[in-house]
Amino acid sequence: MRYARAMKKLDIYIIKQIITGFLLVALSLMSMLWLTQSLRFVEMVTDKGLPIYMFVEMTSLLMPRVFSILSPIALFVAVMFVYNRLITDSELIVMKAVGISSVLIARAAMLMGILLVLCNMWVSNYAVPVAEARFHELEFEVKNSFTKMMLREGAFTSVKDTTTIFIDKFVDDNTIEGIVVGDRKNPNEKIITVAESGKLEYTDVGPKILLKNGTRQVMNSRTGQFSSMTFDDYAVDFGDLSQRKNRKSSVREKSISELFDEAKRPDITDMAAQIYLAEANRRILAPFFNLVFALLACTGLLIANFNRRGQGKVVMLSILMMIAVQVLDMSFTNMARKHMWIIGLMYVNCILPFLICIWLLIKTPVFRKRIKKETPHEA
Repeated sequence: MRYARAMKKLDIYIIKQIITGFLLVALSLMSMLWLTQSLRFVEMVTDKGLPIYMFVEMTSLLMPRVFSILSPIALFVAVMFVYNRLITDSELIVMKAVGISSVLIARAAMLMGILLVLCNMWVSNYAVPVAEARFHELEFEVKNSFTKMMLREGAFTSVKDTTTIFIDKFVDDNTIEGIVVGDRKNPNEKIITVAESGKLEYTDVGPKILLKNGTRQVMNSRTGQFSSMTFDDYAVDFGDLSQRKNRKSSVREKSISELFDEAKRPDITDMAAQIYLAEANRRILAPFFNLVFALLACTGLLIANFNRRGQGKVVMLSILMMIAVQVLDMSFTNMARKHMWIIGLMYVNCILPFLICIWLLIKTPVFRKRIKKETPHEA
């Protein structure tokens, strides 16, 4: 009972340190990646007037996918730091001296890995598809929707490459003052429409501007004929600009079950089916690399001999093994989209390092203190 209670306290002690290190590393890496990813949307803020709240929302929607990628690496760094510190402070030596096996010492890292496996299962199968779908919807709307965000005050805006609009200022969300519309839908005609004010409206066939008090001028480049007219009310129809029906959901927007269902559809090509299957199997395996990387981080430190000069060689070897597993996973995932049999190697790359680490931990000899039994001496 005492031994079980002591081991429970030991696990809690190590897990607390791993959680602290994991949060620090994960948040630091995610912050750096958030800054780099946000640079992609600077153009939308400067050129299209993307509101700050939408900018923050779009960049935040990328974080679930970033977390699923960085989680195993952050856990690897945290576990290696904690166990290396245990060696430096001689705590690990004391644990082994009292007879605690390497498997039991590594149990805290494995428990943390299992916790993140379960967390990443939810992230990969639910949070990532939902966030990706919302992100692509917002991105599509920003790039294609005809709104105040697209029409900027005091600047020329191109629409469909055939129409150019200049807006002097917005009175409110839909009312505009000082409008110039250049139309080149007909290659033989140049149409310039100028109006004092107008109102932006949305219809089933697309947006249009209801112009008031203006002039419409037409120049036929083929005949050289010029015509001009004034109007009190005139409508400029831009047609369907959103093309929402044509936007197809990407692979990342689908859950694992949806990916397998898509792969079984009879109307898709073999190449498309392989892409869906490769992504589905990658989603299944990705969470388990948290457990694999946790074991890779602590196994070398637990089975290696103590060195007063530090464990630099062991740490470097563990890092190289982690990088090798990560590179192989990325390579096999890409190759599996073209060759179905590579999917088996994806599972081997995940399971084999796990089994090797467990075998090494079990095979590590446990220090046991020998106690001589006292025998009574005959008088």
